[in-house]
Amino acid sequence: MAPPAGDTRFASEAWAEAPFSLYAQWFLMQQQLWHDLTHQVPGVAPHHQDVVAFTVRQWLDMMSPANIPFLNPDVIEKTRESFGSNLIHGFQNWAEDASRTVTGRPPVGTEAFVVGRDVAVTPGQVVFRNTLIELIQYAPATETVAAEPILIVPAWIMKYYILDLSPRNSLIRWLVERGHTVFCISWRNPGAEDRDLAFDDYRRLGVMAALDAVAAIVPNRKIHAAGYCLGGTLAAIAAAAMARAGDSRLASLTLLAAQMDFSEPGELALFIDHSQLNVLESMMWNRGYLSADQMAGAFQMLRTSDLVWSRLVHDYLMGERSRMNDLMAWNADSTRMPYRMHAEYLKRLYLDNELAAGRFMVEGHPAAIQNIRAPIFTVATERDHVAPWHSVYKIHYLSDTDVTFVLTAGGHNAGIVAEPDRPHRRYRLALKRAADCCISPDEWVAATATRTGSWWLAWADWLAAQSSPERVPPPAMGAPARGYVRLAEAPGTYVHQR
Repeated sequence: MAPPAGDTRFASEAWAEAPFSLYAQWFLMQQQLWHDLTHQVPGVAPHHQDVVAFTVRQWLDMMSPANIPFLNPDVIEKTRESFGSNLIHGFQNWAEDASRTVTGRPPVGTEAFVVGRDVAVTPGQVVFRNTLIELIQYAPATETVAAEPILIVPAWIMKYYILDLSPRNSLIRWLVERGHTVFCISWRNPGAEDRDLAFDDYRRLGVMAALDAVAAIVPNRKIHAAGYCLGGTLAAIAAAAMARAGDSRLASLTLLAAQMDFSEPGELALFIDHSQLNVLESMMWNRGYLSADQMAGAFQMLRTSDLVWSRLVHDYLMGERSRMNDLMAWNADSTRMPYRMHAEYLKRLYLDNELAAGRFMVEGHPAAIQNIRAPIFTVATERDHVAPWHSVYKIHYLSDTDVTFVLTAGGHNAGIVAEPDRPHRRYRLALKRAADCCISPDEWVAATATRTGSWWLAWADWLAAQSSPERVPPPAMGAPARGYVRLAEAPGTYVHQR
């Protein structure tokens, strides 16, 4: 029996030799048996079935022979070759990791990726600050720029510099070097004093305040809005509310791994039902926020085979160290979520699915995605465990405008950070006009050819098609006469908050 796609626990040639092949086959057969026993069970609610299947999978992942030193041929061979020094080094690795966790220090290797020195180094200025955001305007890198600026709205569940990592893979730097005027929101990391921040505060003090600033600095020009993950959901809500109010400042809307319909949110739904939300609210009430370690733990549970047990084998049994990179260092630089906002977000979007149902109210009116008339560019990733691509695809069913949909290789983060020079990139792209008929996700895949390369290039062409043809001199940094002065060098101060 072959392992499932993506399961590399038994990829080593040593697992093909007896008796280790027997251990692997026994485990894979048990895994398939329990999969069959916990799926399509008559009379069991789908949510409860998924919870049981998820729990069984956690137990199976823990009991894999790959995790047991005397059953893993690679660990046995490493121990023999090194006379057991791998286990000593592994214990030292564990002790260091445990010490860093207890003392609240970041993981080993992150010191090589300092914000403002190694990552988030694209030149720019903070030109606006309030109690929730800093707005960064990036310095031009070309003599002329596209007339319409780009405003990037990252999720506040993460630090913004996922889109400005190292210079080689920074989406923000890449846009600037192609002649775009780029602005990006950097969210403040909330504390207990921010427990009453509401979801709508993130819209008002975040997206709308940033739009006002961009419009003042680049007057008389429409704005390309681009939102990532939860930031994309918020940007779409803001765009829908703007459309309802007759605010036509948006030239286009780009949604990166962002859901509008939360009826099928993937395995995150395992942690979100009314009883679990009540428990979570009680935990958040005591602190005033959802802590970073609680958030990270939930995401690790979705992929324990990759994020927990494979690391245990590599770092603690083989005695080696996983090589830190900029994306991993960014992932360790996590943020908190304020109590009220997070409770509203989970209840209104995940549990009640108000946005897709047309019941998400903004200033007394429903924020209907159907009201958006600006063209939409949506990117989904094939292996996204946070925003599954079938769920992201539902933008087709909710919008009444032109939608360009991209399905790219990779996961929630690596699929978005897909610089053009990176090998083995691929994506699919198709345009659905407002008047075209909708098709299912699987029909879309069957009808859409695979392209090689990065979707960034396709997005750049799409942005050009939605923009004015002329190039203009770069705008000034800030607008002092309108109250938008230079406050600090990029990446600003909020990004450094722990």
